[in-house]
Amino acid sequence: MTTEESILSNQDEEASSTITDSALEEGELEEGEIEAGDSASVGAGLEPALHPLEHSWTLWFDNPSAKSKSAAWGSSIRPIYTFSTVEDFWGLYNNINNPSKLAVGADLHCFKNKIEPKWEDPVCANGGKWTINCTRGKSDQLWLYTLLAMIGEQFEYGDEICGAVLSVRGKQERVAIWTKNASNEAAQISIGRQWKEIVDYKEQIGFLVHEDAKLEKQPKNRYSV
Repeated sequence: MTTEESILSNQDEEASSTITDSALEEGELEEGEIEAGDSASVGAGLEPALHPLEHSWTLWFDNPSAKSKSAAWGSSIRPIYTFSTVEDFWGLYNNINNPSKLAVGADLHCFKNKIEPKWEDPVCANGGKWTINCTRGKSDQLWLYTLLAMIGEQFEYGDEICGAVLSVRGKQERVAIWTKNASNEAAQISIGRQWKEIVDYKEQIGFLVHEDAKLEKQPKNRYSV
């Protein structure tokens, strides 16, 4: 199974034709006719206005079937699609599987464009992550709300955010937000608190520094909220 086949959702084959048909329902204008009150659109073309995001984002996928115990961590991660508008995001999101339908071992990464979802990336190297765990099949809403808050620039310290990671494992799923500078305590605490409010999460969450995770078998959280 290819990477694309592993995450693509099974959309109704008639969906696109249904949309097209609905556009041809009653009220369709004759050729050359202009709808009253729509003079502003004359000469503007047929393409609707897009809504650009502040940053471009890339979705990455780590296919569990492509992972090898002997391979270096992160070697099987592949970029899937880069989006820079609201419309592109929904076009992507609506055509891939929700986390609850992904195979055990799969990972999705949504990072600002040009930042690789790896500790070794220069932007991520001095950072860390906040993590929320949930039982299998319960991360769909958590993942969506996290993405919307992130790409919609809802965080006060949004420039500190590198991206988000969804991990599907046998007994649980987890969503993490990766940040740039672990030593910036004020920024990390703000991001953690805001994230909990956005997704309405009541339990305590911890911030783990990437460097600690690399050097220690059981690293301790640097911050908690």
